[in-house]
Amino acid sequence: MPSDFILPGAIGPGSQPAETDEQQLEYMEMPREMATFDLPMAPEPEDTIGMEAGKAKLNELAQIAASYRIGQEPVVLDLQGIGEKDLGLINQILGEGEVSMVAGSNIQVQESVFSGFWRVLHFDDAGSVARDTIEVGAWPGSVRDQVFARAAKTCAQAEDPLPPSVFNAPSLLSEIGEKVAAFSPGVPTHSINLSLLPHTEEDLKYLADKLGVGNTIVLSRGYGNCRVSSTRTNNVWWVQYYNSQDAIILNSIEIVDVPEVVCAAQEDIDDSAERLAEVMEIYQ
Repeated sequence: MPSDFILPGAIGPGSQPAETDEQQLEYMEMPREMATFDLPMAPEPEDTIGMEAGKAKLNELAQIAASYRIGQEPVVLDLQGIGEKDLGLINQILGEGEVSMVAGSNIQVQESVFSGFWRVLHFDDAGSVARDTIEVGAWPGSVRDQVFARAAKTCAQAEDPLPPSVFNAPSLLSEIGEKVAAFSPGVPTHSINLSLLPHTEEDLKYLADKLGVGNTIVLSRGYGNCRVSSTRTNNVWWVQYYNSQDAIILNSIEIVDVPEVVCAAQEDIDDSAERLAEVMEIYQ
């Protein structure tokens, strides 16, 4: 059995359980009318005449980021009521960065090219955008508030007798349960590298069943291709790295409030504030 095997369909897109109203978690398209750039491509000043509301929001965003410090609550900038042209300007300058998220059936997030600036769309049950915001922070508070809201506070343990061919899952569940019980904010990440541990296919199926499938999926291209999936067990995440052939090269479980690969650092936000302010100088 290859050591990087992961239960097909247990973790990742399309694996989420139906909500009580039978709605399935699906990827919802972000606005695609703006181009995607590695760096923001700012329009000429004369092309932004009449877009004062959009420019004001971007200047406000730069000011918020300049004073933001990791550890504070994420700051939310509401975009509701912004006109189509102004919103297009915001979309063009912010662009699309390396991290995207789906949280439940009602929240979709796209990091901008400015690290730590998160574009968050909130959808109603009919699939229409109910709220459009930008959050400044290590990661979006709107996702943080719901990712483990319905999760089990303790880790399920193995029963006796075990299903056939399940050997190492019980010891892993015991280790996870111990770390979940001892977890508190600020405690260093506890990582279990499944790629280095012996296990059977049945072990991983059993482990996935006991941990449950959560409602949040994060895709990051910042450190290669990485998929981070929440579970139904408090503060327990699956973290998987893929090579260019889409094969898993690292498969791990992390017990932490949020894996580091998901988060922007203070220096990222400081740099984003400075770069956005420089972009906006041409419109003064």
